[in-house]
Amino acid sequence: MLSLLIASIATGLMLGMPILKVMASINNGIGSTLGSMTMVLALGAMIGKLAEDSGAAKSIVVVLIRLFGAKHIQWAVLITGILVGIPLFYNAGFVVLIPLVFAIAGAAKLPKLYVGIPMAAALSVTHGYLPPHPGPVALAGIFHADIGKLLIYGFALSIPIAIIAGIFFPRMIIKTDRTRDLNQIITFEDVHLLPSAFKSFIIALSPIVLITAGTLGTIAFSDGAVRAFFIFISDPTIALLIALFITLMLQDLPIAKAMDSCTEGVKGVAMILLIIAAGGAFKQILVDSGIGEDVKTLANSINASPLFLGWLIAALLRVTLGSATVAALTASGMVVPFVVAGASPELMVLAVGAGSLMFSHVNDTGFWMFKEYFGLTLKETFKTWTLMETIVSVLGIVGVLLLNQLLY
Repeated sequence: MLSLLIASIATGLMLGMPILKVMASINNGIGSTLGSMTMVLALGAMIGKLAEDSGAAKSIVVVLIRLFGAKHIQWAVLITGILVGIPLFYNAGFVVLIPLVFAIAGAAKLPKLYVGIPMAAALSVTHGYLPPHPGPVALAGIFHADIGKLLIYGFALSIPIAIIAGIFFPRMIIKTDRTRDLNQIITFEDVHLLPSAFKSFIIALSPIVLITAGTLGTIAFSDGAVRAFFIFISDPTIALLIALFITLMLQDLPIAKAMDSCTEGVKGVAMILLIIAAGGAFKQILVDSGIGEDVKTLANSINASPLFLGWLIAALLRVTLGSATVAALTASGMVVPFVVAGASPELMVLAVGAGSLMFSHVNDTGFWMFKEYFGLTLKETFKTWTLMETIVSVLGIVGVLLLNQLLY
């Protein structure tokens, strides 16, 4: 946060902006960025923390493992990662699911990475492509993208990418005994203490269902009170507020304990909000200084797709800075003019989000979490985690360009 603020001031001054104009741009950038997303991230964090504390995430794992069986255990873990990754931020989802991954791998006598990579890939695609995660929500606000459309396009990308990076990739690099009987069902001892599967799936999916239903309803109805209703429930703040009330009603927790969970959830997202605020300040400096127009002119001169350039700039910043969220926000200020020039705002969000996942290495906390939890060497982490993230990023921009051809 401090680095972004200092860089914002220094950049503005070096680009010849008056000091008062620099401070005005910083304040405008912070306000415009947080104004559209503060409540979305706060409400999403509350729902995620309630899902974690109630055991809903673990309940989803148990249900899917019973459904798929150990023979198709990777698919169970992948779907679990996507469902749990929707309400939980990446680090929280990783910490919640990693003990379950180890338990599954031990019970099925499979390598930990064989089970763990599907989980990591699923959490990664939800982190980069799907609201209500901080990066996609912040970019949607900056590019003025429609959250409902972004969610639909994001799912269209996320599912095939997660399958390739989470199922086929580990099967290529990790040898397992495919002849051994894996038809047993893995069970957990404390299943009776978990919330029901019905409640758990509603908690995880209600925000997505509301936003998607509202968006589709808006498209289906052209005018009148019905369309107004769908516009209302498709608003991310309203959808998450309704989802939070649904979650609270389904919890078997005293209201005071539930409110404590909500408070802890918001505490967990506070630093992310501050980083996003500072990223918004830097974005505004780049916009107000005119450097974004210079980037647009350069893009026109090299005749490259604005979507590809957005991905490339975010990818270079990701490799340099480490943080996916900071890389995406920093890149956004440089590529905002591309949207004005005609690029789809929703696809620009996905392109920049894809770039922000590129080649995670030693300056990324996710790299070290994966390395330490799985007990890998640096070389092994590069061959698994880094390569998986690169696959997710490259397939992301390929998918975005394909969607652009099909839709526009």
